[in-house]
Amino acid sequence: MMRIAPGLLAALMALAGPAAAAVCAEDEVLLRGEWGQARFDVEVADDDAERARGLMFVEEMPRMSGMLFVYDSPRFASFWMRNTLIPLDIIFAGADGRVRHVHEGAVPLDETPIPGGPDIQYVLEVNGGMAGRLGIAPGDTMRHPAIGSAATPAADPCD
Repeated sequence: MMRIAPGLLAALMALAGPAAAAVCAEDEVLLRGEWGQARFDVEVADDDAERARGLMFVEEMPRMSGMLFVYDSPRFASFWMRNTLIPLDIIFAGADGRVRHVHEGAVPLDETPIPGGPDIQYVLEVNGGMAGRLGIAPGDTMRHPAIGSAATPAADPCD
């Protein structure tokens, strides 16, 4: 009989079911790829003050949670871990919500820049190790009501 670790089982359960497929709420992000899909409960940082604060001083975060950084337009995005106390994976996406770069294992308190590249409009920070466990990679799609516009439709639009 195959045994699955409890943490992995929780992540796999989050990938399945009709609720995950229907996600399109302000406090949720759905990531989809060849590996399946995962829903993250998120706090949205969509102004300068919220983006500057990010996840600084947060001591712990639930497993399938994160923070979605939303910019008004695509830009070169670079992050750092100043005053960030927990390890993070940082997922960078373009204006259409397609993942362009995944940085796994950002080190707490490290001030080394973490470049996401040019033309980034959305950045999702999740617990360190989650991207690797799920298989999140460039080309995957991110779904959230803030993603997409008439000029650049979302790769995985909200219905």
